[in-house]
This record gives sequence, structure tokens and C-alpha cells, in this order.
Amino acid sequence: MSKPESVRESVIEPDLPIIDPHHHLWDLRALVGAFPEPLHPFIETVGLSAHYTFDQFLADIGSGHRIIGTVFMECGAFYDASRGEALKVVGEVEFVRGVAAQGASGLYGASRPCAGIVGHADLRLGAKAGEVLDAQAEAGGARFKGIRHAGAWDADPSVLGPAFHHPEGLYRDAAFREGFAELGKRGLTFDAWVLEPQLGDVIDLARAFPDQPIVLDHCGTPLGTASYAGKLDEHFGRWRASIRELAECENVVVKLGGLAMSFCGMPPEGPTESVPSEELARMWRPYVETCIEAFGTDRAMFESNYPVDKWAGSYATLWNALKRLASGASQDEKHALFAGTAARVYDLEHLLELT
Repeated sequence: MSKPESVRESVIEPDLPIIDPHHHLWDLRALVGAFPEPLHPFIETVGLSAHYTFDQFLADIGSGHRIIGTVFMECGAFYDASRGEALKVVGEVEFVRGVAAQGASGLYGASRPCAGIVGHADLRLGAKAGEVLDAQAEAGGARFKGIRHAGAWDADPSVLGPAFHHPEGLYRDAAFREGFAELGKRGLTFDAWVLEPQLGDVIDLARAFPDQPIVLDHCGTPLGTASYAGKLDEHFGRWRASIRELAECENVVVKLGGLAMSFCGMPPEGPTESVPSEELARMWRPYVETCIEAFGTDRAMFESNYPVDKWAGSYATLWNALKRLASGASQDEKHALFAGTAARVYDLEHLLELT
């Protein structure tokens, strides 16, 4: 069977300023080789290019949309083994700060990639997690904004696969919450990644720490794969009720994106560049519109989640789809969704001066 033709679209609203608040950089070639052979097809099918670093990302953000700056999101890359188990995560922040310095030089255009850095710390260390946070703050400087400790879990191990599986009930764990409290002492953000059935864990965490800024990644990750295949409509009401309840927590904001992950099944097959942005927008609209209605534009931000969302197509096509979803918004609302909310949450207001 021949490969579907790639979509080549004109960029919609090319002058609209965007802060992309969620992307990754990595070189996982050595790690992929360390995985057992049966896992290699899985790693490929979830859209994970084993190598995605500055040059590739620079080409993507230069593909037509006006990306004025970005926020790097932790992904377990470039850890520094010489620092020991707890502190090896600092290596990722050090690496990304170097990328940010490259971008800030102006040699690569007006965009400021990795202007914000979200690292990782194992909050199950309890109060000792503070030492890791301090080391990351020293390594990242003003660009270091917070951490993500993902909690995605499902009883069906085939939903996530071993590469993405986290402990059940992580956000309710006492040791985790002791470490979580260290974020507030330092004015740091927390990104939460869970799956739709786990949204109650985020709600409980947000209520327990009402002054801690929490960013819900990927619209709460509705599921349409493995044992959830074909059940997006069946579970939509449950997902919507959880989103509305979470939105009542004023310390929580939501990222609008990540719906192209293979876990969501929108589109059901990939990686592909054959699905036009109109079709992507149609699939994602019920989720994005529900989130915006619940949180408001001042507590919502569009994200690329690249290169994971490469499952659905190119960086340019992805942002076209997101712009289609905001086509009925006012200029002020678009400003918030595409740049303003991200600038406020991650303390990147200086990027707005570039507009």
C-alpha cells in the first residue's frame, strides 16, 4: 500500500504571536537501544523520533507561524549520571539552558526557544526534593520555572506501555505531597500529566494546595487506544464533568493540545502528515471548546507538545488546526490563548515585547 500524500498547507494568521508552552528536545538513540527489541515498534508508533534537538526544532518553529518564544518540558533527556540518582535530572536543565542561550544570541532569528524551562524532580523524596529544586534553579537561572512529575497510570498496561507508566495514585501519596509543598516555598509551577480516569487525583491535589499554580497538560488526556479504543464518545461526559470540577480550582490552568498523542486516538493512526488541519480541528473541537468554556481564555493556553504530537502531522499543520479552533475568538482572547496565558503562568512577559 502506498504512503498517503503529505499535507502542505498555507499558514493561517502568520502574524499572530505564539508562545509555545510545551515542547521537548531529546536524543534517545542510546536509550532506545537499551529497550528490549519488542518495545522498539511501540516507541516508534507513539511518534517518538529518537533524535529531536535544536536544529530540528528550529526548522519546525521557523515553518511559518510566528513563534516568539517557547517553554521546554522535561522528558528525561540528557541526565547527568555523575550527579547521582536524585540530582541527575539537573543535567537536562543545564542542557536546555545552553539551547536557550543559542536562541537568545539572535543568530537563529527573532524567536526565543526555551525561554522557560520546566524540569523534573522526584517529589517522592519528600522535603529532600527541595535540594533538587535548588540545584535546578542554580543550573537554569531565571529560565527555570518549575517541574513536572507525571502521574499517568492505567490498570491496562497496554494503554501507556512501560516507557510511560507511573505509579498508581502518585498525586495522593504522602511523600509526594511533602515534596510537592517544596514548590510553593520557591515560587515554582507544577505541570500535571495524568490520563482522563485520573483527573480526580489532580482535583484532590489542587484543593489540598490552593495556592500552588498547577498546569494540567494535554486537556487531561482523553483516551482512545488499547482497551479504550472506540470509547471516546462513551467517556466524554465523564471527562467533561471532571474538567468542569477541576476548573473550579482557581490555581489550575489548562494546556490545549496533546490530543494528537497516540494515547488519545485523534487521529487513530499515525505518525501521519496526511490529515488536514480542518479534520484535526473537527476531532479536537469538543475537548478544546469544553476546556475554554470551563477555564476561560485567561486560564488556557494552546501547546504543540512537539515532537510527540507529530503523530498527527507537521508543526505547521498542528498550529493551523489550533488556530482554526480559535477562529471565533476575539483578538484579546486569541492573545491570551496563544501567548498571554503562557507568558503570565511561566513569567515570560518580556517575550510579549517582541510583538
